[in-house]
Amino acid sequence: MALHFANARVLPPLLAALCLAACAGTPSMGALPSASVATAAYHGDAGRPAEGKGWVRTELYFATGQWNASPEDAAAAEQRWLDFLDREVTPRFPSGLSVLDVYGQWLPPGATTPSRLRSKELVVHHPDTPEQAAAIEAIRVAWKQETGHLSVLRSQLHADVSF
Repeated sequence: MALHFANARVLPPLLAALCLAACAGTPSMGALPSASVATAAYHGDAGRPAEGKGWVRTELYFATGQWNASPEDAAAAEQRWLDFLDREVTPRFPSGLSVLDVYGQWLPPGATTPSRLRSKELVVHHPDTPEQAAAIEAIRVAWKQETGHLSVLRSQLHADVSF
């Protein structure tokens, strides 16, 4: 079966365009100049290894105020948290960390109803070393001393990381 075009002058330019498009190819989304080849992992920094074994993911939960706090009290609590983060946390983990806003609930000793709390979840991936464990504990103690809170929940999981 042959194709018939009403205007035969269209066929050669159309074929040429199709051939050029097929030859050109489509670069991948991550294409970079040949001088720098992209890989999934970050390379060249001991604090953020391409492949890290023997690391842990530590999560700390900090109560920052009552869930039903006034806008003014909530803003003051947020500033207090940011000051604490800058003063106590970031110097101990300058390579990176994450902070999430979370709803927390806790039943204090002797209470019959739980306290509903605005809270922060601090997530730090770090090598599993005594020095890093001491830094985590220092953060917990500092928050408890500053706020008078009884607890800063710590959860820790072993992690293989890649940055």
